[in-house]
Amino acid sequence: QLQASGGGSVQPGGSLTLSCTASGITFNYHAMSWFRQAPGKEREWVSCVSSIDALTKYSDSVKGRFTTSKDDAKSTVYLQMNSLKLEDTAVYYCAGEFRYYCSKHLSLQHYWGQGTEVTVSS
Repeated sequence: QLQASGGGSVQPGGSLTLSCTASGITFNYHAMSWFRQAPGKEREWVSCVSSIDALTKYSDSVKGRFTTSKDDAKSTVYLQMNSLKLEDTAVYYCAGEFRYYCSKHLSLQHYWGQGTEVTVSS
């Protein structure tokens, strides 16, 4: 029900935009988040956008470099990633929770996308 896309390989300092399109859910009733999981590490929360007012929040590690937005008409959430660093290498997952605002917790997400891989290397 969540389909993520847009991953790829990029050099440090480069940019990528991830997309996640929902189907079969009432998209605008869901707070949407991005998580990522680097090799050998636990999945971590990256960013989110609330359902009713599109309020965005970011982890400290990506604040100022990543931007999350959504298009309710397209049932799609985006993650614009700029100034990418080696440590941003991970599989990125979109997730949705049936709440107005983001919980940032893995266990509270109701839906998950399949993940899209981002590799930052020189």
